[in-house]
Parts: sequence; C-alpha cells; structure tokens
Amino acid sequence: MWFKNLQVYRFPAPWKVTASDLEQQLGAQAFRGATGFEMQSQGWTSPREGEGLVHAVQGQFLLALCTEKKLLPSSVIKEVTKLRAQEAEERQGYKPGRKQLRDLKEQVIDELLPRAFNVRRNTWVWIDPANGWLVIDAGSPGKADEVIVNLNKCIDDFVVERLDTVTSAGSAMTAWLAADDVPSGFTIDQDTELQSPIEEKATVRFVRHTLDPKEVQRHISSGKQCTRLALTWMGRVSFVLTETLVIKRVTPVDVIRESEESSAMSDDERFDSDIALMTGELAKLLSDLVEALGGVKKSA
Repeated sequence: MWFKNLQVYRFPAPWKVTASDLEQQLGAQAFRGATGFEMQSQGWTSPREGEGLVHAVQGQFLLALCTEKKLLPSSVIKEVTKLRAQEAEERQGYKPGRKQLRDLKEQVIDELLPRAFNVRRNTWVWIDPANGWLVIDAGSPGKADEVIVNLNKCIDDFVVERLDTVTSAGSAMTAWLAADDVPSGFTIDQDTELQSPIEEKATVRFVRHTLDPKEVQRHISSGKQCTRLALTWMGRVSFVLTETLVIKRVTPVDVIRESEESSAMSDDERFDSDIALMTGELAKLLSDLVEALGGVKKSA
C-alpha cells in the first residue's frame, strides 16, 4: 500500500513512545462501531486484520483511524417527516407548528437510524520516530484534524506541529517556474496551477500539458503565483505539491517495479515490504523537499 495524500506534521521533541506503550494508549479509544442512535463513531482499528492497533515495521508505526457514519439521506428524513406531519394534521385538525415539526423530525431520525446503512472509512497514519514525522493520508485538512484530535485523547503529552518551512511552498514553486529550474533531485511534470492573489483570483491550469517556460513566465510576470505543481523526485516518486505544503497524488514510479519482484512473498510479508519501501522512500523525499524549501521554520 502507498499513501496517496500527505498531510505532514513534525514532532518538536524526540518521539519516545514505544509500539507497546502506544498500543495500550490507543486502546482507550479503540473503534467499537456506532450504536443504534449514533450518527457517527470513530476509533482506532487494526491496520492488519487480526492484529493490534499499532503495526510496526523496521521502527516505523502504521495506525488506522476508523470512522463509521450512518447513511441517512436528508431527502428520506424530509419525506417521512412530511407524512408524519400530515398524519398529525388529520388527527388534531390543524397544521403542526414549528416546534412540533422539529419534534417530529427528531422522532423520524430516531426511528430511521437503527435501520440506516453504515459506511466505514479508514484514515491511515504513519509515525516515523527516527526522523520525527507524523504523516496522515488525507486529502483534506478536516480528516487530518480528526486524527490529531483522537491522538490527543490517547497519547500522554502529545505535541505535534504542522510542517512549516523557511520558504513557503507557493513562493518556492513560483520561483522555480520563473527560473525554469528546480532543486537537484526534482523534475517538473506536466500539471500546474497559477493563480492571481487579487480578489478575482484569475486562474490558469495546465493539465497533462508540457509547460512552455515563456508562457508560464508571462503569467508569473503578470502577478500570478503557483499554487499547485506536479513534480517527480529522483525519478522514483511523482506527486503534486500545493501552496499549503500538502502533498497530493503520490505515485511510486520505478519503486513499484522493485516491489513487484517479491511475488513469492506471503500477503503479510508483502504488506510489510510495501510499508518499509514506502516509508523509506517518503522519508527521503520529505527530507529533500524540506531542504529545497529552506529547512524547517523554527517556532517563534
């Protein structure tokens, strides 16, 4: 498995929690599933079925936060509430008021919840104690925030900081495109987005399109800044870097061929091999990317 999106955090102090201690602490918030009258339930689940809550591979920790939601469409609630209101009107001889309608809606939700479909998703978390990374596979900050909140509930003295660099990603990407040059180890791919910072936010997107340096430089000269840029690192991992330092569309290139050579492995061995390969490559990528952005910005 490979993470597709990277929300990147750093530990300001060395990580000293062992896998066994972390297992015990996460157990307090283990996933138990939503009860009949709960709309949502969250908790830690096993990254590998039948195992514990912490999957450790070569000193790297893999976690999974499970979220279960009841699928109860608002259109269904609205329709059933309408029927209940009509029945009430026939029974009492006048239309229900606002308060009665609210009460009817709550009653309908309580009635339908136990019969609603459950939808589950896992949000994957990688902890790299050696390099001080905490990385969440989430496309949106909201899903990453859910992980941080749940880790705070479980881990004693948990402190983590969003990755911040001396040079902002937006400024660096704009400079790279303006100079038609990127730091060593990186190459520019065919996707980019340029946006004006003024209110109109005029935007130009290149999708699977070879970038013409002169055309891109003309847009930058007019005041646009790069907000998304597709890059490849060392010819091994491609990704899209955003102005907010979120790494999206992570795709292994040559690395995947190396993994496929291990066809004789069992499923468990292949899973561990994939995790070791992914974390090893991404740790190096993050290190080089941070260096290209001037290093980690120190907290005030």
